Amino acid sequence: MSDEAPVAAEKIEGIVVGVDGSQQSKCALRWAEREAVRRGSVLNIVSAYTIPVFAASSMDAGYSTLDDDLIRGGAEDIVRQARADLEGSKATIRTYIESGDPSGVLLDLSKDAELVVVGTRGRGGFVGRLLGSVSSALPAHAKCPTVVVPLSMAKEQEGDAEATAAADRKAIVVGVDGSDRARAAVLAAADAAVASGLTLRLICAVAPVGAALAWMPATVDQEAVLEDVRYQMSVGVAWLTSHYPNLKLETDVVSGPPVEVLIRESEHAVLTVTGSRGRGGFAGMLLGSTSQGVLHHSKGPVMVVPDSDDPRLADRKNFDTRSQD
Repeated sequence: MSDEAPVAAEKIEGIVVGVDGSQQSKCALRWAEREAVRRGSVLNIVSAYTIPVFAASSMDAGYSTLDDDLIRGGAEDIVRQARADLEGSKATIRTYIESGDPSGVLLDLSKDAELVVVGTRGRGGFVGRLLGSVSSALPAHAKCPTVVVPLSMAKEQEGDAEATAAADRKAIVVGVDGSDRARAAVLAAADAAVASGLTLRLICAVAPVGAALAWMPATVDQEAVLEDVRYQMSVGVAWLTSHYPNLKLETDVVSGPPVEVLIRESEHAVLTVTGSRGRGGFAGMLLGSTSQGVLHHSKGPVMVVPDSDDPRLADRKNFDTRSQD
């Protein structure tokens, strides 16, 4: 099924994927299509375009109209090609073209979508704008989870014989740091793991105290910090399995820079999941100076989960025996 309509004409639900004709957006398109089939969700292919300033400000109305038609025609070609690339797909597919700032269009759509998918970089238009000058706009402010698919996935998607990493991708990885935002990401990751029958791997990376925090008192014991993290991880496991009794779980507490750990884990993960903000660990760094490094250097798809008011977050405290003493 395919229809081209303005985004503003209707409420869009399901999975939204932004395309701009680049190889990066094609990677995102293929990933989004498979996810739509797995979930039984509608796949919405969206392209957005803006009129160049010199044309929009022109006093010649006829010229501006012509320019709009030409640019929109290019967007239509991109969407038609994206639809053709998915010929034979089992997904229900709809296509949309919108005039407006690309990042703003996706942010608006995230209010009703269940997932928004983009590539790491584009042609300086749709996806390029998202991870260029406004790199934090989508993952930081989207109302639904955002998945960023790296160009390195292209060979795996095409079945390249040299791309052996795909066969090693057997788990969904989620970074945790003890914050409620990270726990919301854990729930989203657990949903994905259960739906796909994959193992969920909980990772907490703790940067060495002496190296990362020069202001920390010398009496702070790194092993004591790690021990406390391991305890909190066990509490999290008890809480999570109470909601997902059939979930296959692995946990690991790693001493090292969180972002480096996340990138390393992504090499063998089907999906790497983080919260949109945190305590300066995985999710918190996504909004900081290392956000470009995490998203651009990940070896696999990364899902960023926004804040949540999921009622399941409230009962985690019931599993923390220390807080009850």
